[in-house]
Amino acid sequence: MSAKHQDIVEKTKRPFGPIDFKVSALSFGGAGVSGEGGGYGFGDISEKDAIELIRYAYDLGINLFDSAPIYGFGMSEQRIGKALKDVREKVFYVSKSGVDWHYSGRVNMTNEPKVTEKMLLKSLKDMQTEYLDLYFIHWPDANVDIRKPLEVLAKYKEKGVIRHIGLCNTNLEDLEKSKEVERVEVVQSEYNMFMRGVENEILPYCKENNIAFMSWGTLDKGILTGKYDLKRKFDDSDCRKKAPWWKKSDVEKKVELVDKTKKYLEGTELVYRDLAVHFNLNHDALTTILSGPRNKKQLETLIESIGKEVNFDHWDETLETLKEFHA
Repeated sequence: MSAKHQDIVEKTKRPFGPIDFKVSALSFGGAGVSGEGGGYGFGDISEKDAIELIRYAYDLGINLFDSAPIYGFGMSEQRIGKALKDVREKVFYVSKSGVDWHYSGRVNMTNEPKVTEKMLLKSLKDMQTEYLDLYFIHWPDANVDIRKPLEVLAKYKEKGVIRHIGLCNTNLEDLEKSKEVERVEVVQSEYNMFMRGVENEILPYCKENNIAFMSWGTLDKGILTGKYDLKRKFDDSDCRKKAPWWKKSDVEKKVELVDKTKKYLEGTELVYRDLAVHFNLNHDALTTILSGPRNKKQLETLIESIGKEVNFDHWDETLETLKEFHA
């Protein structure tokens, strides 16, 4: 066990918005340990290796573990539950409803209240816990008023089964509607040096209303490490192998732009991953970044990035160049 990494995690813990809890700046994203289960995941990993990695993250001081049923069709939640069962009271469990699936593997996205309740109860079972610290509605649903599933969550919050409620990938309309039912204490959305849309409305709204913000996609699925290999072959269980949103042309363009801006790191001791991590953490409305490491080395390097002093003189030029991805 590395005392250096433990020290970094402890020193970088921060208040979690309105929640009485200090969260590690780096939180554990469960999609990375969903293995061959299918759904939204990032390649094969054995149960033994997954559990060892989750436990290693805990031993280093990471205290928030985020998952969702769609990660491995339940496998991620099951592995987190097995790994941390004996320290349940010392960790913060996060899960979500709204992305369900048919037994054939077809994904169904819905916020129908019956589905919300079913998914919540299944997550409790899979994670081997009587309560969830934070429960999200995973995506907006144009066919279901956000207040309907929130009424379900409010009922379970009153029972103590859910302690805090959040919205993922949300919008201002749903955030305003939610006030009529239950307070939203956390928002989780994609945010990184390429994907900056939340800066326009969501992040200011969170800051103004004392709502914690968690970012997913911090490293843009590996591209913002600066080490992405365009020749990489993906496991069948890696969603990047066939997902419609993982377009070869987009990936190539992003890698080109990252390579183009690496020149700004010359003469520094920084690596590109450091920029990606601190771009997010430098935003005063952001609380914690999610990342799904696949092994202990990846976890350690992420923690090392968080612990660095990133004095970078070329933020403006770098971000302006990366904006070319949307051009």
